[in-house]
Amino acid sequence: MKEPLLADDAFLEDVQSARVQPGLRIWWLGQSGFLVQFEGHHLLIDPYLSDSLTRKYAETDTPHVRITRRVIAPERLSFVDAVLSTHGHGDHLDAETLRAIGAPVVCPSGIVELAHERSRIEPIGIDEDEAIGIAGFQIEAVPADHHGDHCVGYVITAGERRLYHSGDTLWIEPGVDGVDLAIVPINGKLGNVDAVEAARLAHQAGAKLAVPCHFDMFEFNTTTPDGFVAECERLGQPYRVLQNGERLSLD
Repeated sequence: MKEPLLADDAFLEDVQSARVQPGLRIWWLGQSGFLVQFEGHHLLIDPYLSDSLTRKYAETDTPHVRITRRVIAPERLSFVDAVLSTHGHGDHLDAETLRAIGAPVVCPSGIVELAHERSRIEPIGIDEDEAIGIAGFQIEAVPADHHGDHCVGYVITAGERRLYHSGDTLWIEPGVDGVDLAIVPINGKLGNVDAVEAARLAHQAGAKLAVPCHFDMFEFNTTTPDGFVAECERLGQPYRVLQNGERLSLD
């Protein structure tokens, strides 16, 4: 099993030490999960920080065998201001993770009941082209296309920085332009773009920097970032491939 770059106490020490620094920061938590920090406030996007799916699918044709060890226990992230979920699949809206964190959940309005059941907290529903403000962040829901489910991507504005998280999606017109950072899935199966398409999606969004996700979590549903890197280089698209637990600063 792979080890995160930072985990547990070392991860939290990095998060805490960065609080006093200017700018926007993210940490990759694995799969599509990210911690976002700005001016002492924090958002979580699609955190999966349990082994609930490994247990659930252990005796099936698609066992969810972990590739990378968990970065942090979810109860240690109880300081976050809100959790954003892009859709209702278990690796993006995980009951064990949400209940341990105990923060309000923002989600597509079509899965509000599901989010309430899993988090036990009244969620905040949002539809495409709607926006809300939370703790100094402006959060806008933008289009995504994932199995025809209720799903969105998010554009998060913090100060002068804009972050685009596509959520799980097939190829779409992203509906955003000129973002500082685009986070895109690269696994290329189960309703997601592949690595090459992901690079093009970030480029289409006018991203100053592209970061891949949705790999290195489960053995049956992963890929390498090689194709993403090659296509970014062909397009002249700046990119960075993170390790689980690694920080990226947009200063």
